[in-house]
Amino acid sequence: MSQDKNNLLVIEDDPGLQKQLRWSFDTYNVLVAGDRESALALVRRHEPAVVTMDLGLPPDPDGASEGLATLEQILELAPDTKVIVLTGNQDHGNALKAIALGAYDFHQKPFDPEILGLVVKRAFYLYALQQENRRLLQTQAAAPISGIITRDPAMIKVCRNVEKVASSDATAILLGESGTGKEILARALHQSSPRQSKCFMAINCAAIPETLLESELFGYEKGAYTGAAKQTLGKIELANGGTFFLDEIGDLPMPLQAKLLRFLQERVIERVGGRKEIPIDVRVVCATHQNLKKLIEEGRFREDLYYRLSEIVITIPPLRERAGDAALLAHHFRNKFSAQEKRSSLNFSREALTVIENHPWPGNVREMENCIKRAVIMADGPLINAEDLGLPAAAAPVEPINLRQVREKAECDALMKVLARADGNIVKAAELLGVSRPTIYDLMSRCGLKQ
Repeated sequence: MSQDKNNLLVIEDDPGLQKQLRWSFDTYNVLVAGDRESALALVRRHEPAVVTMDLGLPPDPDGASEGLATLEQILELAPDTKVIVLTGNQDHGNALKAIALGAYDFHQKPFDPEILGLVVKRAFYLYALQQENRRLLQTQAAAPISGIITRDPAMIKVCRNVEKVASSDATAILLGESGTGKEILARALHQSSPRQSKCFMAINCAAIPETLLESELFGYEKGAYTGAAKQTLGKIELANGGTFFLDEIGDLPMPLQAKLLRFLQERVIERVGGRKEIPIDVRVVCATHQNLKKLIEEGRFREDLYYRLSEIVITIPPLRERAGDAALLAHHFRNKFSAQEKRSSLNFSREALTVIENHPWPGNVREMENCIKRAVIMADGPLINAEDLGLPAAAAPVEPINLRQVREKAECDALMKVLARADGNIVKAAELLGVSRPTIYDLMSRCGLKQ
């Protein structure tokens, strides 16, 4: 925020001093109050970052009781506000009381405009630093796992669950549509576990032909089949001591499902063509976009294997159900690809952001990444327009009927969308919504967002 727009509240009942202070701080938007009631009203309305105040306020102009009470109430309303107390030569004790109550600093009357100006300027600078630090902490709290960018409460809960189960050796299965970040979460689970110094080995069951998959999983001995010229370790054995990630477990052929079940039960493997049982210590994590219970009903997946794999089940919500995350991710990928393409001045037009927020994203984050990369490359000017995205218009989502639910959902959706558009900047989000910062913080609390 530029200095000429900073709100400075002056609490002083003497009209002459009011005029002098207003003149001394003409580079700020000076708000003047002569008593406690009007001061608190201005704090609620304008939320000034810095306040100068005289402790001698009516109805106790010769004492400090009213001024100290005003100070306490200001800091209750806005704890980050920097209050600078102006005191007389004989009020040193009251100045110390004010500091003990939370005042930022004190300055003696008659004040030196130049010195007081420096104190006020430093107070504004400290306030701005604290707000920036809070914003950074919010960003870190909203992205608890490296590689996951979200402010959606359901997705944050998924990340918390990954952190909770990381220390365990229980077999975990990640359920979610393609492109939702299952492998990122699997790697995060490994990195947060006691096995993080060991190997993370991944295999995609759908990407390897059935005839080769057994050898890939369990390895083979020399001479096990034509072309087996030497002993080769399988992925499970290579992951010994670490984490083994089976992606698209729903595509695992039935014969191999039986072998995987035996491994999970006995924790031993036999290489193809071998007769020796080899003990393996590995954490198994699986993922699939398919409905395993439906596959069980169709006879395409073993029920006993499902229960062995699903000691921990983590369901990842699709991007279309993560309110505000579409715009948030769009900003992230725009920054990433703008840097790659050396187009750092690119921004989204209002229409482009609307299209991004309304698109159902069937390919989830992977589709989003490709879409924004294309838009960054195709954009002609400094703005990414809706046409650059190449996305079709989306139908309006079905809204709840209950009036209270409608109101609460609308507030939370609007908040998350605005936070995403403002890239986490609370001040800008408050301006866009036309509310105060405390209102934003209250909404974030009610919507389950981290502050």
